[in-house]
Formats: sequence, structure tokens, C-alpha cells
Amino acid sequence: MHCGSCVGRAEAALAAIPGARDAHVNLATHSGQVTGVDADAVSDALANVGFDAEVTQGTVHIPDMSCASCVARIEDAAQAVPGTLSVHANLANKTLTFATLGTETAIRDALTAAGYPADAPLAPHANEPLEQDATDALFRRFLLAAALTLPVFLTEMGSHMFPPLHHWLMRTVGTDTLQLSHLILTALVLAGPGAGFFRRGLPGLFRARPDMDALVALGAGAAFLFSAVAVLAPRVLPPTGVYFEAAAVIVTLILMGRWLEARAKGRTGDAVRALLGLRPDTATVVRDGKDALVPLDTVQPGDILRARPGDRVAVDGTVTDGQTHVDEAMLTGEPLPIHKAPGDTVHAGTLITTGTLLYRATHVGHDTVLARITDLTQQAQSARLPVEALVNRITAWFVPAVLVISALTFAVWWALAGLAPAVVSGVSVLIIACPCAMGLATPMSIMVGTGRAARMGVLFHKGAALQRLQDAQVIAFDKTGTLTLGQPSLTDVATHMPRDALLRLVAGVEAGSEHPIATALRAAAPDVPLDVSGFEAVPGEGARAMVGQQHVAVGNATLLAGMGVAMDDDLAAQAQAWAAQGATLVHVAADERHVASLAVTDTMRDGAADAVAALTATGRRIAMISGDTEPAARHVAECLGIGEVIAGVRPDGKVAALERLRASHGPVAFVGDGINDAPALAAADVGLAVGGASDVAIEAADVVLLSPDPGAVVRAVAISRATLRNIRQNLVWAFGYNILLIPVAAGVLVPMGGPQLSPQLAALAMALSSVFVVSNALRLRGKEVT
Repeated sequence: MHCGSCVGRAEAALAAIPGARDAHVNLATHSGQVTGVDADAVSDALANVGFDAEVTQGTVHIPDMSCASCVARIEDAAQAVPGTLSVHANLANKTLTFATLGTETAIRDALTAAGYPADAPLAPHANEPLEQDATDALFRRFLLAAALTLPVFLTEMGSHMFPPLHHWLMRTVGTDTLQLSHLILTALVLAGPGAGFFRRGLPGLFRARPDMDALVALGAGAAFLFSAVAVLAPRVLPPTGVYFEAAAVIVTLILMGRWLEARAKGRTGDAVRALLGLRPDTATVVRDGKDALVPLDTVQPGDILRARPGDRVAVDGTVTDGQTHVDEAMLTGEPLPIHKAPGDTVHAGTLITTGTLLYRATHVGHDTVLARITDLTQQAQSARLPVEALVNRITAWFVPAVLVISALTFAVWWALAGLAPAVVSGVSVLIIACPCAMGLATPMSIMVGTGRAARMGVLFHKGAALQRLQDAQVIAFDKTGTLTLGQPSLTDVATHMPRDALLRLVAGVEAGSEHPIATALRAAAPDVPLDVSGFEAVPGEGARAMVGQQHVAVGNATLLAGMGVAMDDDLAAQAQAWAAQGATLVHVAADERHVASLAVTDTMRDGAADAVAALTATGRRIAMISGDTEPAARHVAECLGIGEVIAGVRPDGKVAALERLRASHGPVAFVGDGINDAPALAAADVGLAVGGASDVAIEAADVVLLSPDPGAVVRAVAISRATLRNIRQNLVWAFGYNILLIPVAAGVLVPMGGPQLSPQLAALAMALSSVFVVSNALRLRGKEVT
């Protein structure tokens, strides 16, 4: 890239990627930025316009990421590295995910220079002991700080609340000795368990990038220095008041809050840990007719495995012998065990309830459904929702604003009431401010909400869908395979020729088709002729071929009309009668003559009507988009309570139908399962692929529903609503807390007879504010989602 036209081509290529936002390329640094797309899409897009771009993706762990201000500074530092395309810092799990045209080393160096050295993250199950060690270390620091602070607090505050204690201390210890002991104990608190605040906070302050640690370091340090000077140099600063207990209590309470926060945050990863726990460590492989217990990692595709009652299926496979019921609730959210017999598929992590199975391994390791679910859940937990953009803009200025407010508070109180009250008020403002709560409000709810969704069989393939699904005003369903079982059967035949001869002709044409209706027609035939040639599928209409010496066409009325075949009046009348009852019509032409009409019926899924009713009750408009005939589609819609039907739509027409719905009603969610649904799933504001969907549909979708039950859509909408509601609660608390209590800490209510918060109370409030946010997010784990 060496000129302005190169920049234009590169930006245009990036902007053209589906879902891409904010594409920007910098000629000076040979770097670019684009959000909403993955690295592979970026590489392909740039390669298409002549730029050989190898995109490196990675995730690093940043232990010193402590507040929302850190998030903005970490992202700025990484984004400034030449070649960086996208960055995403997550405060909840202290990670930075990036995509760059450069190297990971350059990203790490930039983070270290900014004061945030990075580690390589481990797998969730490997990280767990480290997370527990970090939590235990915080607890030990809190206990040590509490042990050192307690004598200072009791002798200082106790003497104020109980005068006899004060008189006894003065007689037996003396003021000078008591204050000197307070100085020593407080210094030990700050230099020992509280040293991390100064070690992390002061460098950021000197770089003009203050964070939460800087506020704590300034507040506790100012209270300590003021008190130390008053005790050691009374001529310089008369000891009108010392605040050693304030400095010590500030550090102790904030350490307590961070320990409680870390302890609670450790529970937010329970969903991923539970998924990983479904994976057994060993598997029983049948080799040379004998069972062998082997490590799971040694199982290869093609191996025959045995599963007994109470065992978990080790890998994805196909049953070769035996019958049993398998509990798949941990993957699909479905409560009832599923019967499995030879030819059926089984998935890793599911539980054998009765009977013994032999199954052939088809997918192992990272290729299993369980592994994919785990990966999708982790990706969703690290997602950034659109609502975070405003939060990030505010928190980027939050700490500097608090420093300014604290300085103004100090100056006003010093001018009006003296130095000691000024120190108290200034320190209280520094300590009570809590950007941590604001930074945690959204990611903590996302982590818990998406984990809860995974346990309900709902995977948010693309994290932003968590918010977009809540915004959807229309939910449009594909019919076949989504609202119906997708397993149609031939129910009626009207023909002018022998039935078996007709069905042989139909089966010959449909032998080359994989469509569910083709399968039903083949199943109804006595046998399938082999003398078939010239097969041609006509998308959205049917198929035709030479069967023996006859040219046979099987499809809808449009197919026959396009061939110039006139409809037989009697057959057409019978077909219309079937259509009125909800049947799908198939017409047959032989040698350009209409010879038969067939009725194919698909069974509606259990619970489909209840799901539609539940979604309608949320105030959304429910629609159905189908390639079936208008009468057949309307019959299904009436049975299910769907008011808006778009029928007779070709696969490419579903996208246009979605656009019309969006123009009329607002954001649209589309629910589908087949390859022909992939364009609509990608074009919708939110695409939901139901259980059993094709790989193409899953890749195109934003949300993957592991169950084919339409009720899974209700669960997805419910968890989206509950998570967004939880985020709003957290944001109201986090912003409301700071907006209300920072002025109180500054003393604006004192002239009106109101309270003046002490630094100790400010520290307690600040410590508990983050704990509140995390605890509120954790309510999503066990709460009934409605």
C-alpha cells in the first residue's frame, strides 16, 4: 500500500464485507481498522483487491486491567500499533482479543509500554487454578490489611465513640506514642497489601492515564501523607486531625471488595466449565473384539466405541449396534431422553440412560458438537454489544473528571473551612468514584447471560445478536423443517394411469433429488427405476428427467406452465381441494401431458402453536415465509396462529420478503434450517438456525438453536430480554451511584445540613458497588427466564 488510491481500494474492500462497520485504513502506518467481521474475511477481502494481507488473530491476558478506564487505554495502545485491524478488551475476563496485519509481539510490546503487560491466556479449565490462586491471594492481602488496620480503627474510632477508652489510652499510652503506632501500622498496610495500588496507579498517573488504582493511591496516599506530616512535623502542619485510620480502612475495604468481586466473577465461567466437564477423560474403544479404556485424545474417526448406562458419549458418532435412550438436555435443553438405534447420531457429552451402544466415531476433538458449543459460548461471552459504545465513551473521561472534581472540592473546602476538611472531602471524592462498576455492568451480564443461554440450548454465534434479537419487531419463520417436521409423506394420489406405474416414474425423477418431498415420493414407490437420464433440477419448481423412453416432470404448477403443459381440469380441481386442507401439491407431467396430482402432507411440530402464541404475547409480529403454495402455507399459518404469510417464495425471494417486512415493521429475525435458508439467515437483522440445521445455515446464522423445537426461539428471545434488562439495571446502578454519591462526597449537602461522607464510608460504598453489579449479573444463572 503506497498511495491514496490504495487506501481507497482497501477501505472499499473492507467496507464491502457483510456486517463490516467503521472501515478505515491509514497510509502512514500501513494499518487499518474494521469492526463486525472476522480476520479471515479481512484477509480474503484485501486479497481480492490485490493486497497480500496475512491477518494474525490472538488473545492475551492482562492481569492489571482493573477498571473501565483501563479498557479504553489498552485498546488505544493496541490500536496504535501499525497493522492493527481490530481490538476488543474485556474487563470481565481481563483479556484483549485482536486481529493484526503485524505480529503479536508488537501488540504485547505496546501494551507493556502503556503499563499493561500481557500474558498468554490458558484454556478455561487450565486457567481455573490460576484464577483461584489469584482470588486466594487477594483474600490473604485483605486479611493482612484487616489485621493491621483493626488496631488503628479500634483505638482511633473507638476512643471517639467511647470516651472512657480515650482517657485510658491517653493515660497509659500517650498521644504521641499512639499516633506513631498508627503511622507505622498504616505504613505497613500501604507498603504491604496496598502496594499494588501504588505500583499500578502512580505510573498511570505520571503518564496522564489515571485509572481506578490511581484514584485509590491518591486518596489513601493523601490521607496518609497529611497525617504523617501532622505527626512528624507539627510545626509545618498543626495536628488538627489525623486520618491514618481513613488511609488504612480505604485500602482494606477496597481489597475486600475486589476479593468479593473476584470470588463472584469466578462463578460467571461456570457455564463453560460445565460444558468442559461433560467431556470424559477416557473412552472405551473396541479393538480386536476386546474393550480397551484409552485416553480420549487418542480416539480417531472410524474407531468403534462402547457406551454403557451412566456413561457419557465420548465423541460424536453413529450408532452401529444396540438401542437406548440418551439424555441430551445438556446440549439441547430438551428435558426428555431421545431414543437411539442403529443409524442414529450421538454427540459427545450426552448421557446414556438405559442399554448399551456401540457407535463409530465420526468427529473427535475440536470437531465435536460439544467443542463447537464451548467455542461459541466463549466467543459470545467476550462479545461487545452496541450499548457498550456509549459506556466506553463516558468511562474514558471518567477518572480525569473525578480528579478535576476532587481538586475543585479540595480548593473550595480549603478556602472556606481549612486544610483538614479539604483533605477529607477531596479524598472522599477520589475514593467513592467507581469506574469499575460502569465497566463491569455490560460484560458481566453478557458472560452470565450467554452461559445461561448455552445451558438452555441457545448459542449466540455472533455476540451482538444478544442485543439485536431484543430489538427485533418481526420474527419470520421458514415453514418446512422449522414449524413442521420436514418429513412429509404422500397422502393422496389422483391420476389417469395405474398408481404403481405412476409412482415408479415419479421415483425415477426424484432419485436425483435430496429435497424432503422427493424423499417422501421415493418412499411411496414400489421400486425406483434405474433407466433414468438427463436429470435436471429447477430450483423452487421441481425436477425433470428421462425415465425409460418418457420425459417426466415432477413439481409445482409453475414448472408445468413453464413447459407449456396444460393442467387437466379434473386433476386440478382435486388438487385445489387438497390444498384447502393444507396439503402441498405436486403435479406430474409425462411426455408434456398432465397425468397426475399428488398431495404431500408435512406434520406440524409439537409446541409450534405454543411458541407462536408466546412470541406474539411479547408484542412482536409473527410471519411465515415459505416456498409452498399459498393455500398450503395459509393452512399451516391458521393452525399455528400466524397472521402474516408470504408463500410461493423461491430461496432468493426470501431475502426480498425480509426486506419488505423490515421496511413495514422494523428489525426482522428469521428462523430457518436449510441450505436454501442461508441467504435469508444472513440478510436478517438476526438469523436463528434451528437444531439439525445444515452447516451452511449455522455459519450464516447469528444464533444457533440446538433443539428443533420452536420453543427454543422463545427461550432465545427470553434470555435476550432478561440479559438486556440485567444490563440496564447494572448501568442504572453504576451511573446512578456515581452521579448521586460523588456530589455527596464533595460535601454539597453540608451547607443544607446534609451529611459529609467520611473516606471510610466512601471506600465501603465503592467496594460494594462493583460487588453489586457482579452479584446482580449472577442472578441470571438460576433465575427463571421469562
